[in-house]
Amino acid sequence: MSADLRRLALGVLLPGFAGTALPASIEALLRDGLAGVALFGPNVVDVAQVRALTDAVRTASPSAVVAIDEEGGDVTRLHVPDGSPEPGNGVLGRLDDVDGTAASAHRIGLELAAAGVRLDLAPTVDVNTNPDNPVIGARSFGEDPSLVARHAAAWVRGLQSAGVAACAKHFPGHGDTAVDSHLGLPVVDRDLDALTATDLPPFVAAVEAGVAAVMTSHILLPALDPDAPATMSRRILTGLLREELGFDGVVVSDALDMAGASGTIGVPAAAVRALVAGADLLCLGKHSEHHVEPAAAAIEAAVEEGALPLARLEDAVARVRALRVPAAADGPRPLPARLAAAFDVRPGAVLPRPGEAWTVVRLDVEANIAVGETGWGPFAAASDTGRFASWPRIDVDADEAGAAPEVAGPVLVVGRDVHRHPHVRAVVDALRDRGGSVLVVDMGWPSPDRRYADVATFGSSRAVGAALLGLLTGEED
Repeated sequence: MSADLRRLALGVLLPGFAGTALPASIEALLRDGLAGVALFGPNVVDVAQVRALTDAVRTASPSAVVAIDEEGGDVTRLHVPDGSPEPGNGVLGRLDDVDGTAASAHRIGLELAAAGVRLDLAPTVDVNTNPDNPVIGARSFGEDPSLVARHAAAWVRGLQSAGVAACAKHFPGHGDTAVDSHLGLPVVDRDLDALTATDLPPFVAAVEAGVAAVMTSHILLPALDPDAPATMSRRILTGLLREELGFDGVVVSDALDMAGASGTIGVPAAAVRALVAGADLLCLGKHSEHHVEPAAAAIEAAVEEGALPLARLEDAVARVRALRVPAAADGPRPLPARLAAAFDVRPGAVLPRPGEAWTVVRLDVEANIAVGETGWGPFAAASDTGRFASWPRIDVDADEAGAAPEVAGPVLVVGRDVHRHPHVRAVVDALRDRGGSVLVVDMGWPSPDRRYADVATFGSSRAVGAALLGLLTGEED
């Protein structure tokens, strides 16, 4: 029984690992029954290298799940150095063209399929009702539940038409948080009616669209379960998602090495609690190979002690093995709409005029863990040529800077989520206090009053950066 139980325990675990080739230790675990692997930016060089890596995974275990977070927009793993060529959810939602959304997802799916990836941990279908949200923001299609729902369904259909399984996240909704669950446990203190009306519609739409998987969130929702975060709540995963919403696919946990899941109990205990609640596939996190054996041992012990029913573990393994990888089919591939149409330009904002040379102030802050360090905005855009490239540029680490740089003439300030960072606001305020033209571009999710967003782009991918360059230089398509 012990060998069989160990194989079952490994069969629900999805670790990340270091390097661009399959480590021998992970290969051995795959042969022993490991569910699969999750790939992150440091695992990726290009599509050909990823294909060689995924081929090695499947040589060790033909049924292994290979998953990746390729959302398009700000969160990309295949395009870390230069940023994603897709606009991302925030821009797609503002364009509100469901065919364009489906086409964007289909293009992502084609690239993932070529790389041998079977499960995309996307789309993000959270309704971003809190402009101070530190982890969702422009990853969301918007703040209107019906809009997010229709684009969630379109994204799922577009991706899965390319033969790649989609995973809607972060159930039952991470949009009204002011805490990053990578760093702590957010509490969403909404009543049940508000949760039902605002957060659930996109998940209902994704389920109705045939989404293969749903990812949990590490958030506490007292109206649903005052005692356990969603990832570890049987009321939420089994009662709400399975029984009320009728979802019968794979329930995937968000990374269990995040503080919102394991900060006080550790990854092994979090793994057991998530399984008991109804999760099937447990993401362990980036570089999490060292968590595999302790988590597997904790799962085995929980079964032997009766804390985790064997039938629940067997059910989880069966669902993972049966993960539905959709058959590829022709999908929509129209070119994206004019992305600048999604931008919000404040009335009266003074844009650069032909012949003017502006000083560009790039404000960098530490990216949230979901996004990571990647190329972004006009600085990553392939069309970063011509007048913009010739403008003088000052890079400011806004986490440390307390004063604005010394500049003369008109100034273009480019940042992300500008209003959320005190040091960033201080730089912008100081530049404005000096007088002259200061144009602030926020490539994240702006505040409602747009005080720190003369131009709001609702995304910072390379594609959005190229559209911004066109707007600023007058060279729009």
